[in-house]
Amino acid sequence: MQLYQNQSLKIYNTLSGDKETFTPLHEGAVGMYVCGPTVYSNVHLGNCRTFISFDLVFRYLKHLGYKVRYVRNITDVGHMEDDGDEGEDKIAKKARLEKLEPMEIVQQYSVDFHQIMELFNALPPSIEPTATGHIIEQIETIRQILDNGYAYESNGSVYFDVVKYNESHNYGILSGRNLDDMLANSRELAGQEQKRNPADFALWKKAEPEHIMRWPSPWGDGFPGWHLECTSMSTKYLGNKFDIHGGGMDLKFPHHECEIAQNEACKGSAPVNYWLHANMLTLNGKKMAKSTGNNILPRELFSGNNDKLEKAFTPSVVRFFMMQAHYRSILDFSNDAIVAAEKGYNRLMEAMDKLEGIAPSATSSLNIAAWKQLCYDAMNDDFNSPILISHLFEAVRYINLLKEGKETLTAADLENLSRTLHAFIYDVLGLKGESDAESSNDKLEGVVNMLIGMRNEARANKDFALSDQIRNRLGEIGIELKDSKEGTTFSIN
Repeated sequence: MQLYQNQSLKIYNTLSGDKETFTPLHEGAVGMYVCGPTVYSNVHLGNCRTFISFDLVFRYLKHLGYKVRYVRNITDVGHMEDDGDEGEDKIAKKARLEKLEPMEIVQQYSVDFHQIMELFNALPPSIEPTATGHIIEQIETIRQILDNGYAYESNGSVYFDVVKYNESHNYGILSGRNLDDMLANSRELAGQEQKRNPADFALWKKAEPEHIMRWPSPWGDGFPGWHLECTSMSTKYLGNKFDIHGGGMDLKFPHHECEIAQNEACKGSAPVNYWLHANMLTLNGKKMAKSTGNNILPRELFSGNNDKLEKAFTPSVVRFFMMQAHYRSILDFSNDAIVAAEKGYNRLMEAMDKLEGIAPSATSSLNIAAWKQLCYDAMNDDFNSPILISHLFEAVRYINLLKEGKETLTAADLENLSRTLHAFIYDVLGLKGESDAESSNDKLEGVVNMLIGMRNEARANKDFALSDQIRNRLGEIGIELKDSKEGTTFSIN
């Protein structure tokens, strides 16, 4: 018998606004789609929180015994600067500024994304499709929406007719918005004269002569709309209806609202049973934004090469910090908060080390079965990781009492405690114990970053001889420094 058969999982469904008992479409199998990154820059910590949150969901579903097909896309075309239909494609703009091919930008930042996710110990998805790899499917989806009367062509572009759709459906069903209010509050923007209504959104955009990312279509050379990509890729790999669709809270409108409309217009049915949205990560009480400088990249966090924190922190500590808040709650990142998380993480790992040295007794004075079910109850309540962690720290208290001889456990209960802790700490929460090798790497990283700081100071003082000496000496032992406008990083050859 699989665990899911005797554990009742409830999930908060954004669509209904309620927690609902999770019942997959197919017994023992789950189809889950999560909107992935737009790969035009280094993945930032707020994005990481979303992907780590859904890694927790993926891990727990697998732990319960479900066979999970987890699809997470890569957006490598069609995401405009304003998240709408106008402006410049984010990847094309970056390619123009860097004087590179767009696919060089895509490759560079896809590699960065995967490396960061691996450092955070996030499991890879089952399938990771790209938008540019599914142009044919997107063109076919547009054909079907046009044939069904919910889209129109305008000067080489194709737009979704929101007003027509809303006559027989509810555009706003996910976000709770009212179309009449949206139309009344719409402002005139450049390029909207091609639309019948301001709320209409692009399924296919005509490529102007200077636009370097373009594909042939029945409507002329162009590129797909951002919203369309996820509709085509999710249904290709999960079917016209699937179990879970996830993403950041900021995608609820318009991106996910448009996905629902496209599916209804194309397939005649709602695509998803459970919509899940992860909340945002703030920094020192304010929204993270590169433009204001209130931002920190994961590598800056791991290396300590930043002006926001007192020292470097390992990926497992940062992951543990994120798990201390429920995925639907806003989480504020600060020096004090991450320092406190590190202390808690160390307590947890120290307790795991102590557990190995505890001898069994003839009787048990602790109810391990009841404690174990409390752990499941927490995760069954919409993946409530902070409550789970509170129960794990109750187990830390048990371990200390057992070590002091104030409580006892039989061999069977001791094994149950150990097995449950390992399952929830390592398999579900996805934490990793820091090995001696990792500790040595951290120390090496700290020394190199100290030398980078000394070199930066030398350069500021125009002591270029010392600056070059530091670079050359590090190079002699296989440590290469790389300077960029974001700062200095290093690699070990």
